Amino acid sequence: MSKILHTNHAPAAIGPYVQGVDLGNLVMTSGQIPLHPQTGEIPADIQAQTQQSLENVKAVVEASGLGVADIIKMTVFVKDLNDFAAVNEIYGAFFDAHNAPYPARSCVEVARLPKDVGIEIEAIAIRR
Repeated sequence: MSKILHTNHAPAAIGPYVQGVDLGNLVMTSGQIPLHPQTGEIPADIQAQTQQSLENVKAVVEASGLGVADIIKMTVFVKDLNDFAAVNEIYGAFFDAHNAPYPARSCVEVARLPKDVGIEIEAIAIRR
């Protein structure tokens, strides 16, 4: 049985979708853009956008009772692949700060993202 995930610590869905779904052994998040959940602000630079998107993913995963260390797969969508090194720096530091193993990951460049942000990140976590 699936459970819809919702938390005030991540932005509300801006369309007909949910923040995430808990399938019992797997948790899947919707793509998280760098929208601050309380202020609605979007940081200007890609490093701050990456950090905010990761914090939003973390909040949705935590709403299921899991944590960063339970994330096994992430998909990163960037508007400009030239930002790859800057994104990697923040991404790696995020997992290091949570003493979590790096998950499998894909990173792809896309033409446009919601609200014209520079990054969107989605995750799959596992309940062990």
